[in-house]
Amino acid sequence: MDRIFQEIKKLTDIPSYSKHDRFVQGIINAINEKVIGQDEMLPSVNKLIKELGFSRETIIKGYRDLISRGIVESKNRHGYFVANSNAEQTLNVALLMYNLDSFEEQFYRNFRQELGPNIRLNPYFHHGDIEIFETILNQIKGKYGMYVIAPIPHPKTKELLEAIPRNKFLMFDRYEPLEGEFNHITQEFGESSYRILAELAPKIRRFDEIIFYHSPASLDPKEIVPSFKKFLKDFNIKGRIIKEYTHGSVEKGKVYFTLDNFALWQIMRDCKSQQLVPGKDVGVLSSNDEPAKEIIGVTTFSADFASMGKLAGQAIVNKDKISLTVPTILFERNTL
Repeated sequence: MDRIFQEIKKLTDIPSYSKHDRFVQGIINAINEKVIGQDEMLPSVNKLIKELGFSRETIIKGYRDLISRGIVESKNRHGYFVANSNAEQTLNVALLMYNLDSFEEQFYRNFRQELGPNIRLNPYFHHGDIEIFETILNQIKGKYGMYVIAPIPHPKTKELLEAIPRNKFLMFDRYEPLEGEFNHITQEFGESSYRILAELAPKIRRFDEIIFYHSPASLDPKEIVPSFKKFLKDFNIKGRIIKEYTHGSVEKGKVYFTLDNFALWQIMRDCKSQQLVPGKDVGVLSSNDEPAKEIIGVTTFSADFASMGKLAGQAIVNKDKISLTVPTILFERNTL
């Protein structure tokens, strides 16, 4: 019994966990760690009150929650017993993403396929809004066996993610530093974007200027900004940063670099209307490769989101530890 109490007490330092959360997740963890097995008796309400200092209402409510999930059963006058030693079945996977752009859909489809038919996957979308991010995490905490999360660069993010048990957490897409070791399959933007721009320097030089569209208020990775400025300086290339693209402003002799798909397609549309040939009259560079950009022939640089999804799914199914920064790949096509 002592080890069951220890599993519950381990969660004391997670600030976002209520006593109810700690009790429920502690019992689940005890089952997952084989501290107690199927059909074995769990501590009585009175014993738990004495050992944990929780109220009777908290303990009874926690047991009811576990009963409703099919993990615990109550045998009249005999107490509470483990109904299912495979608490991993409650390890339904929560996937918290930015949104479902086409490149993120590549991650989702491959991730879903690797999980297989026996694992339930519930996707959520935070749209880069920290309030939505926090609300979702508070709503789903303690209800899933794995949390696969694309974090938001924000001062509150670290505290929110630290509340998730490390053995149930996998970070993907963007990297946010946390204390100690944790599982992640993420991108890197600073060094990789500089490397890509340096590789493209001979082609960029054929044009008069490169314009990078980046708004500080956008969700675009801010690490690319200093890399872009360093590239201009190191290669003595004329360029500037503008907050957003203005419809109809495309000019011959410019390279247009944008991370925003809406701006990209508007630039391509304006090139067509002004009879400017991408790759000859103007240059166009984008990020986050996807089938549409491949078909149109847009030069991009991107992480392999399909591979990221496969690796994430395999790590969960195989219960592997993973700490991986996926490479950024340049796809040279007609527009540059």
